[in-house]
Amino acid sequence: MISAQAWADAQLLWNYHFMHHDPRPCSVAVGLGSHDLGVADVTAELYHQGMAPVIVFTGATSPTTRARMPRGEAVHYRERALQLGVPDSAVLLEPRATNTGENIEFTRAVLAEADVKVSSVLLVSKPYEERRSYAMMRKLWPEVEVVCASTRMSLEEYADSIGDARMVIDMIVGALQRVLVFPRLNLAIEQDVPDAVAAAFERLCAEGFTSRLMPADVAPQ
Repeated sequence: MISAQAWADAQLLWNYHFMHHDPRPCSVAVGLGSHDLGVADVTAELYHQGMAPVIVFTGATSPTTRARMPRGEAVHYRERALQLGVPDSAVLLEPRATNTGENIEFTRAVLAEADVKVSSVLLVSKPYEERRSYAMMRKLWPEVEVVCASTRMSLEEYADSIGDARMVIDMIVGALQRVLVFPRLNLAIEQDVPDAVAAAFERLCAEGFTSRLMPADVAPQ
């Protein structure tokens, strides 16, 4: 059972993670691999709206996605996009990345190899990964403009769509930890974290929503 306080605290973090960008045309749309196939849906929708002429789906597998996406996150995303009417010629694959830093690095290489000139990136992620992904892009690929996009759902709707509310809250907490920690590791730019958000994070950790926290002795993801 998830307490009312935990839901309220998760809502604070959920709201904070959104960058509130308005989608606009960019050089490329990059769909960051994950367990959430909705990322591919949003990327395909943005493509059909003319927001990017080419898509890169990036991601291998993780413990969370290995059973759900055995052929790899990028491959399953591509298959979904093709089902949604995106032409195969518009999709590039990056199937090796196992963390967001690699997503960025390997995507840059794929685009360079395809001779795609990039001045702006429409970065599509899970809703609670917008801020962390933005901060990492600004650090690791600073020469491009970044516009964030994700599924527009309430926290409750999103948890219902995933089917595991506790896992979603765990992931929201883990994403906030990385916003706090990654600048010190030279992986992301600093982001202002309001005191209320930091306090909600601490309460959720104290309540045991810690399965996605980054251990001190493990390389950051």
